[in-house]
Amino acid sequence: MAFVLAFDWKVFLTIFASVFIAELGDKTQLATMLFATDKDVSKWMVFASASCALVVASAFGVLAGTFLSGYINEKILAYIAGGSFIVIGLYTIYSA
Repeated sequence: MAFVLAFDWKVFLTIFASVFIAELGDKTQLATMLFATDKDVSKWMVFASASCALVVASAFGVLAGTFLSGYINEKILAYIAGGSFIVIGLYTIYSA
């Protein structure tokens, strides 16, 4: 489990754009907007809390991906992830 500290803008921007687009309009963003509507709560507190939660969730994702990549081929993981997104999407459409 080696972490390389090299910075690659292409990889950074690809991951940033993918996650940013995936997060737009999802339950996390809607929950954050709901918290921000509370007049008694600092908007900076909402931003800081939501940001920290996303950082920790992303860290779990990186750790899980790193662990799984030691046991499962990267291509198989991509198929599993893609299939999971399709199943979740079909379930969402079916239950709508």
